[in-house]
Amino acid sequence: MHHMADPDHALRAVRGLLAPDGLFAVVELAGHPRFLPEDAPADRPGLEERVHAVVDRLHAEHVPHRGADWEPKLAAAGFAVEDDLTVAVDIEGVRDPAIGRYALSVLRRIRGAAAAELAAEDLTALDRLLDTGSPHSILRRGDLVLRTERSVWAARRP
Repeated sequence: MHHMADPDHALRAVRGLLAPDGLFAVVELAGHPRFLPEDAPADRPGLEERVHAVVDRLHAEHVPHRGADWEPKLAAAGFAVEDDLTVAVDIEGVRDPAIGRYALSVLRRIRGAAAAELAAEDLTALDRLLDTGSPHSILRRGDLVLRTERSVWAARRP
């Protein structure tokens, strides 16, 4: 929903399509997932936070509804909000290759959005992590984690 140009209009349209008592759920991310320890990589500690700060600023300009509290918007569109829930995901200490692949995918998208705004040293460090043939590749790291948060709102059409 946060990608919609006019989410209020989209919510009213969804409500109109639902049968009476139909359920609609909105799942919103609190930000991009985090994967690296704060002191990583060794040559550019804090890289991930700096990269996220850039992309968060860009998203605030271009995707202003990301991270929104959808309860008032759902209510204004005529939904009855049944419940809301925040789900925190924090997976540490697992050498699961799926986490590395997910990190690679997310950080590639972030790089595409933030490259022009990053310091040259940060861009170089990020590119080393994204180079799957490099010994510094994110796919070869044994210290990856998955930290993310999602908020969910369940609403019914009365």
